[in-house]
Amino acid sequence: MENKTTFIEVFGNNPIMKVLDFLITFQLFDYPLTEIAKNSKVSYSTLQTFWDKLEKNNIVIKTRRVGKSDLFKLNTKNPAVKQLLKLDWNLTKGAEQEIYA
Repeated sequence: MENKTTFIEVFGNNPIMKVLDFLITFQLFDYPLTEIAKNSKVSYSTLQTFWDKLEKNNIVIKTRRVGKSDLFKLNTKNPAVKQLLKLDWNLTKGAEQEIYA
């Protein structure tokens, strides 16, 4: 059985949430779409169905190009993403407090 993050437990195990969870967890790094799909356990074709929306809404940003691959990461300067990061942190803290209570 796979360990789920608190974020996934609360918001569901759907492809967009899985991708956001991965990007939140590894927000300091940038990745090509193939790696984002693989590490999120989402098929590449499924990722392509919603990736444009994430880019258009500035949830993710292109950081650089390596060879033929564009690399992306979570846009931590976006106010909505900042709130998402706070929410994730608060969920994690809340889950820890339950464990030790």
